[in-house]
Amino acid sequence: MKTYNISDPAFSKYGRVITEFDFSPIVEILKTTPKPTDHVIYSPTEPELEALPLSRILENTIFGELPMQIGYCNGHNRKLNALEYHHSSEVNIAATDMILLLGMVQDISMEHTYPTDLVEAFYVPAGTGVEIYGTTLHYAPCSADDDGFQVAILLPRDTNLPLSGPIPADGEARLMTAKNKWLICHEDSDCADSCVVGLLGENITL
Repeated sequence: MKTYNISDPAFSKYGRVITEFDFSPIVEILKTTPKPTDHVIYSPTEPELEALPLSRILENTIFGELPMQIGYCNGHNRKLNALEYHHSSEVNIAATDMILLLGMVQDISMEHTYPTDLVEAFYVPAGTGVEIYGTTLHYAPCSADDDGFQVAILLPRDTNLPLSGPIPADGEARLMTAKNKWLICHEDSDCADSCVVGLLGENITL
């Protein structure tokens, strides 16, 4: 599939490139975090990242003074596997080159299915910060090369933490797998036994 650069106008419906900050303090810490060679890890919060003065600036500006968490997603990945969304923006700060596979919430059917041939790929160079809108489907980044990826994930606090109780079995709520997280999986993914299988078509591999 074609891979656009994150600066391409095609990205504008999914999010925006953040140009008003120097993300090097976050990038330097990210480079010290673990990067598995055969899978992906995600940590919702990382105290060293959250202690940075830049973190408070991002919380006050991009998140409008709402409590924010900064964690990371690192590893090696080549497949789509699933698509998730939040009822809020997410900020990604890339310490390495990476590729994002993105779609639109508006294209999810009433039956909670989504055709993977609508997914588009975007190359994000190291050091870049991007805001992913709440209407954008996304999941773990894909590796841009054999070295894998490291990326900071900024979200409203408590996003992706375990749910507090049972959720309704009908409607959009059936897609919830964590706080502020709605997820649709592909039948070929590892998460197919624990979430709604609704991605139709190829499990995209880069």
